Amino acid sequence: MRTILLQAETPGAGPAVVELSPGREVTFGRGAENAPVDFPLDHPGVSRRAGVIRAVEDYWLLTNLSRDATLAVENPEGGGEFLKVAPGRVAAPIPFEFARVVLPVATGPCSFLVFASQHSFVDFDAPEAAAAGEPTISGFPVDESAKYFLVLVALCEPRLRDCSSSVIPTVPEVLERLRGVPGGAELTRAAVNFHIDYLARTKLRVKPLSGARKADWQRAALVSIALRFDLVREEHLKLLAP
Repeated sequence: MRTILLQAETPGAGPAVVELSPGREVTFGRGAENAPVDFPLDHPGVSRRAGVIRAVEDYWLLTNLSRDATLAVENPEGGGEFLKVAPGRVAAPIPFEFARVVLPVATGPCSFLVFASQHSFVDFDAPEAAAAGEPTISGFPVDESAKYFLVLVALCEPRLRDCSSSVIPTVPEVLERLRGVPGGAELTRAAVNFHIDYLARTKLRVKPLSGARKADWQRAALVSIALRFDLVREEHLKLLAP
């Protein structure tokens, strides 16, 4: 039996953790004596009945009961990946194994965590998964042992560590970040610029933005593509010095 867990991020009047089996659902919000909720959020800016979460095997559905507030669902492990659930939206499917539901409030943060079951994947080692013919050409053929990949990881690091961050490191910041990394000590500013340009032109083939400075759009576009297609993931942060 697969279960989904809701966990409060700040102490409240209700339970810190709620467990949901498939088919069950819970309401969340500020609550009231005549309108209790299963998962109370003690914040004056939250609706009395803000939404409903329903467990469905290894994913979950989110209903937004608010008339005017959009709920944001962040993937803390996804390098800035998030989705929005509009006011009144019913049973929006949420695909993240680990998520943070953020409620818009005027003062202070208000959010809670949702842990879904581990997703199922195709067994590519199974005989029936193999197909004859020429191998598929990789869309973004990056070498994780190359110097340019180190530069790419350094560019993506702020977003990987904080999905809400909008920081894109500059070339001097990348250079300084790689000083203590094996293989990065001998890098120069010109070398970092070369690797960024090489990634943009050859590996990730980013498109220039009209009116934007080259240094700005290249770095921003590289981070966007690398995180969107999981070319750089949280596990790659171990390549950088602590």
